[in-house]
Amino acid sequence: MELRVSFDEDAANYDKYRPGYPQLLFEDVISYSQIKSGSRLVEIGIGTGQATLPFLQLGCQVTGIELGENLSAFVAGKYKEYSNFQVINMDFMSCPVEENSCDLIYCATAFHWLPKEEAYPKIMKALKKGGSIALFWNHPFPNRRDDPGNAASQKVYNHFRPSGKKQKEFGEADCMVMAQELVRHGFENVEYRLYKRVRTLDTDEYIHLLNTYSDHRALHPARKEAFESEMRRAVNEAGGTINIYDTIDLYLAKKEH
Repeated sequence: MELRVSFDEDAANYDKYRPGYPQLLFEDVISYSQIKSGSRLVEIGIGTGQATLPFLQLGCQVTGIELGENLSAFVAGKYKEYSNFQVINMDFMSCPVEENSCDLIYCATAFHWLPKEEAYPKIMKALKKGGSIALFWNHPFPNRRDDPGNAASQKVYNHFRPSGKKQKEFGEADCMVMAQELVRHGFENVEYRLYKRVRTLDTDEYIHLLNTYSDHRALHPARKEAFESEMRRAVNEAGGTINIYDTIDLYLAKKEH
């Protein structure tokens, strides 16, 4: 199975346990883009709509584009009361989007699945002059050495999924790469923001969260079961909760010409 379609297997679990985004992030997107009621928005990879409601409540016309059939059906039901919402079950790269038609195109923790060299020009063509792009991600970090729950979790990862890659929290230096990428593809007035938060999950919540990640779902069933069993034991022995230190990065840019 292609990893990016694995999210479609359990839409309800994904919707319940994947975290949303800070209210301040949405306020920053709205302020920067100057969207208002009636503005036309496209959300790429809408999933179950964790980044959608603030724009619907503003009165924007939101079109979600989603590759997963189950996710598309789920989000269509979730926002069925909103006449200003529609979802299209297609890959964004195959989906026709009218040129010079969008006030804002945005994507929440999904843009990395797209072929960037083709996706950026498509977005640029679809935006109106003065239209905006907003890209954002959540970078969870449950690997602080001074946190007992994090340390217990990391031991399980080291046993079942060893990696020579050094674990580090996402920071401002990482933002420069994305900002420069937007400039390289012709976007202007590029800005970025970072937001921090801490989530505390109990053992069951953490296991459910793990099952929203494509690499975890791709494990062989027997190894996946053993991994989850050991993770339950480790987190319970460390106190029954685990802290996840999130960094959310937002990138904003405009089509000026």
